[in-house]
Amino acid sequence: MYNLLIAFAIGAVVTLLVRLSGFSIWAGLVPGVLAFVGAFVLLGRRVAMKVQALSKTAEKELSTQPANQRERQQRLDKAIKILQDGLVYDRWQFMIGAEIHAQIGMIYYVSKNLDQAQQNFAKASPRNYMAKAMQGALYYQRKDYSNMEAAFEQAVKSGKKEAIVWAVYAWCLVQIKERDKALKVMARAVETNPTEEKLKAGLNALQNEKRLKMKPYEPLWWQFGLEQPPLQMTSNRRVQFQRR
Repeated sequence: MYNLLIAFAIGAVVTLLVRLSGFSIWAGLVPGVLAFVGAFVLLGRRVAMKVQALSKTAEKELSTQPANQRERQQRLDKAIKILQDGLVYDRWQFMIGAEIHAQIGMIYYVSKNLDQAQQNFAKASPRNYMAKAMQGALYYQRKDYSNMEAAFEQAVKSGKKEAIVWAVYAWCLVQIKERDKALKVMARAVETNPTEEKLKAGLNALQNEKRLKMKPYEPLWWQFGLEQPPLQMTSNRRVQFQRR
């Protein structure tokens, strides 16, 4: 990665300058290491700010209400192109490409292009819990239940404080007749989030053999495309990128 190489070069130059000033090489290591770390952090922040700007531009495209299906597709394509342009920074900083692929995958998923979504999810950062949760939902739709559980486990690991991630996981398990597993998932969710009333209500419903209601998680729930939203919302679904 370019940032790593540049930071290493800066650290090496600082160490060398200290050595040329008459000090031992060991005396130059401390300022050299500090210069390396400082340069790497600053360069990383610089790239992160550029990628964040691209993400905000793409999100702006998706937040505008389209007049028709053609305009909606044009905006989706434009948002994806904006994010794809950011993949050039993957050569500069670790994990940048994986985060961009996660965001692209979510756009494809919400627009029902599941093949393209899966291709990007396969390259996505496991730290992006919404992308991993959508990947789990995608596997659910394709009846690949072992990979579904694996994806959701990654989602609840990185997004353990996000109630929607736990709820979607449990909902999918209920649909495939794995009620006991769903109960365990919701119990873990409540244990991790003891003050989250929505999760407590969901766990109580499952314990009493009732349906797991997803209404408390609207409108974010509709992004997963697992139930048909009300008619007035079908044209207003859009991706919301997570902020970390």
